[in-house]
Amino acid sequence: VQDDFLLLVLFISCTASQTDRQQPKEEMNVAKSGYRVFSANSTAACTELAKKITERLGVELGKSVVYQESNRETRVDVKESVRGQTIFIIQTIPRDVNTAIMELLVMAYALKTSCAKNIIGVIPYFPYSKQCKMRKRGSIVCKLLASMLAKAGLTHIITMDLHQKEIQGFFSFPVDNLRASPFLLQYIQEEVPDYRNAIIVAKSPSAAKRAQSYAERLRLGLAVMHGEAQCSESDMADGRHSPPCVRNTSGHPGLELPLMMAKEKPPITVVGDVGGRIAIIVDDIIDDVEDFVAAAEILKERGAYKIYIMATHGLLSADAPRLIEESAIDEVVVTNTVPHEVQKLQCPKIKTVDVSMILAEAIRRIHNGESMAYLFRNITVDD
Repeated sequence: VQDDFLLLVLFISCTASQTDRQQPKEEMNVAKSGYRVFSANSTAACTELAKKITERLGVELGKSVVYQESNRETRVDVKESVRGQTIFIIQTIPRDVNTAIMELLVMAYALKTSCAKNIIGVIPYFPYSKQCKMRKRGSIVCKLLASMLAKAGLTHIITMDLHQKEIQGFFSFPVDNLRASPFLLQYIQEEVPDYRNAIIVAKSPSAAKRAQSYAERLRLGLAVMHGEAQCSESDMADGRHSPPCVRNTSGHPGLELPLMMAKEKPPITVVGDVGGRIAIIVDDIIDDVEDFVAAAEILKERGAYKIYIMATHGLLSADAPRLIEESAIDEVVVTNTVPHEVQKLQCPKIKTVDVSMILAEAIRRIHNGESMAYLFRNITVDD
């Protein structure tokens, strides 16, 4: 009986070792690495950034299929085991913003129900970030999106240059807001001829802090544009149309509140001397370019002989490439947080700076439990 028992134990151990040898090599690599990187985009153009990041990390892009049904419903199929793994979902936002959001939500929930340990979203451009304030009787859509991502299963987010840094407070989990300014500053120093003769320009007072940060780091002068060409975003957020300006004293005849005076924008002015200089306008997002084109014309009139636009997120919607090509703007420099290859074909003035390096390093550090402080060296609140 004892001999039979020993033979049984030997048989079980041999069978287990043979099963281990037959385990797919890929699955063994997954277990060894402890994390996987997926792309939640259904279009090939949007997966370019994910491919660059995985190449820098030395890993393969996770096997999954993201597509749209005939009725435009989003469907996600994860083709490999993610149980107990830390998963990074890279999602770049194309023009079809709402579809990209649904792809991210469905992918996150699919990984959550597949028992992934941690689900970290890498969203270089965070959508709806401009809708982060209450306007009239609207809603703070950015807060809604943060709640939806948490409900879908995300436990951490890596993003870049949020439109307002206070957006991080909308989330119930950690948010790493990386900066693209080091890459844009490097581009100015290496690719702008005679950049020492340049001046940093804020196209509105609200962008003055960002412009001041660039000017101080490059040891350049600063100019601020003010007037009718400035962005009216702040005006829309102050609630001066709600309640209406008409006095209504029928309910409280003894109560007379002082009437707020209507705003009147002054004629456009440029605070700072741009004559004979290279004007570099800096901002976080360039979408509809009418304001930038108008600013470039004013700067040309004031004597600037070359005009650059520097922005982190190049959405470049509608007729932006055509307007840039026909304008006084000499070059528009954006990062690859948003795919814009089609716009570059339409307008050779558009240049791209690759930021996959810092996104890959952030993924590596989070997976290894290393400090993120290295990625924020010399970064201030205004950057």
